[in-house]
Amino acid sequence: MSPTTSPFGPLAVLLDPRAGHGVVAREVDAVEHALEARGLEYRLHVGGSSQELRELSAAALDEGYRFLAAVGDDGTVQDVVNGMFREGRPIVEAPVLGVVAAHSGSDLPLSFGLPGDTERAIGHLAGADTYPFDLMKIAVTGPDGARTIRYAHNVAEIGFHAAATIAASRGGARFHNVKRFAAFWRAYARTRVGPVTIGTDRRTVELDAWSVVIGNGQFSDGGIRLSPRSFPGDGVLDGLVFTGPKSNAYRLLPRIFRHGDHVPDPSITELHAKLKIDITSQRPLPVVADGLALGTTPVTFQVVPQQILLKV
Repeated sequence: MSPTTSPFGPLAVLLDPRAGHGVVAREVDAVEHALEARGLEYRLHVGGSSQELRELSAAALDEGYRFLAAVGDDGTVQDVVNGMFREGRPIVEAPVLGVVAAHSGSDLPLSFGLPGDTERAIGHLAGADTYPFDLMKIAVTGPDGARTIRYAHNVAEIGFHAAATIAASRGGARFHNVKRFAAFWRAYARTRVGPVTIGTDRRTVELDAWSVVIGNGQFSDGGIRLSPRSFPGDGVLDGLVFTGPKSNAYRLLPRIFRHGDHVPDPSITELHAKLKIDITSQRPLPVVADGLALGTTPVTFQVVPQQILLKV
């Protein structure tokens, strides 16, 4: 079949072999086969690090591509998205992003009902259907105390949930559920309830909390509906502040895992922002977004409304 150009021009495919603990590395042939079966004109790039993926993403846009596909997990998508921005704005106008989870466990597709397998996900790269979706611009504190900027697309965690995600990410894919269980209790043992100040567009609250979740998308940590009221196209960031004793972490766990019906709950304060959310704490708390450890508090989340089109 002769290659055909999509309505958005030729496709730059950015594949992360690290994603899904190496699962995506075994999907390279399947990705190319599916692209060729649909006759899509494409060029495949393989990035072995976050920096390389960001550089490949920016270079593709500089070369004239408008349509990029991230093949991998949410960390892959975050790296590709960050390469699409320069000096606070997209490198090209209305860039188009496709997401191929390739069995990596990426959570962003779940908010849009997109498939997690390679064959069907690449089927969604054809055609002209897109959805303008929001991002979070995160100014997070680094080890040297300076603020660094990252763009994220899905869910951010601060405190306990961030610590559990970091602990669960270590090592390979084997015994994943056992690792998550151990990571939960490791983070639980180290977490302390402490004062946290959170400022939004309309108000500032000071609460004793053990975790904060900022949602643009709904799903996190392999399909857990952690921020169930969020949708990455409504121009709003949703905050969940987990208060009360830290024993609420395991009291709420069945509700979080079951259907994400943990809100409303008397121990969870819900906040919403159309501009930004600022979070400070007496002691630095870990910050994770899209499964990647970014730094610590203080941290600011700014809404970036609908500057990228998601291919659906």
